[in-house]
This record gives sequence, C-alpha cells and structure tokens, in this order.
Amino acid sequence: MTLLLVQPLLVAGYLPGMSGLRGRQAHRWVGVVMVVSVVVHVVALWITSPPDVIDALLFTSPTPFSAWGVIAMWAVFAAAQLGLLRRRLRLRPHLWRRSHTALAAVVVVGSVVHAMLIEGTMETMSKVALCVLVLTATVKALAALRVWAYRTTSR
Repeated sequence: MTLLLVQPLLVAGYLPGMSGLRGRQAHRWVGVVMVVSVVVHVVALWITSPPDVIDALLFTSPTPFSAWGVIAMWAVFAAAQLGLLRRRLRLRPHLWRRSHTALAAVVVVGSVVHAMLIEGTMETMSKVALCVLVLTATVKALAALRVWAYRTTSR
C-alpha cells in the first residue's frame, strides 16, 4: 500500500527533488518493485496454502477480499506490461496514458478494497488512514495531470 501511495506522488512531481524526468524514472522503478512485491506475496500465499490461491485465481474463494486482490494483481501486471511495451505498441501518447491510468485506478481501488476487507493484518485506524491517503494522492494526481481532459487542439 505504501508503494501505491508513492506512485501518484512521483508521477505528478509532488515529492521534493522528484519532478520531471527524475520523478518518472523513480515511478518506473517503484512500479518494478510493486510487481515484484505482488509476485512475492502470491508465492508466499502459495507456499502457505495452495488451495486458497487456486480458489482466489479462479474466483471461487468464499472470501470476498480475494477477488479484489486478484483483480488488482492482474491490473498491476497489465499496467506494467503496458509500460514495458509502450514504444513497441506504438499507441498514441494520450491513448497509452489513459490506458495506463485506467489500469492504475483499478489497482488502487482493488487494493484498497482488498486491504479494507482483510481483518487482522493491520490495526484498523492505520489501515483506514493509509487507504484514505492512497485514494487522496491518486485523485489529486489524476486531477492535476488532467489525464482525462479532452484535447481539442491539433498538432
């Protein structure tokens, strides 16, 4: 969750010394760490309970938080893949940016719901505070970057 808090702050240039190119480079590296963290999380769950992981991946788990976690996981992988293949896909910049942002929004919402539904992993108030900060930072960055603004000027 802390990585999700940092990501929009980096890309929007809100962290001191991390604006422009430096912020975007850090955003990429934090994205890599996020993907690795998700993989480690799933592998650790697999080690402790393979049937639960299979149920979660097949969306047959009786616990509602698992579906949100799986949705967020696949959105993390898709956003990372889109980032890696940005040039190769030859998408127009605004289409790539909107697609990446939409996937990031799914990651944030899915992760927040996943975390809020799990009981016992964090103290309730700190979990709520962190989730509110993640949502606030994401909304603030999206509003500031105007990702969804329709551009009427042509080149």
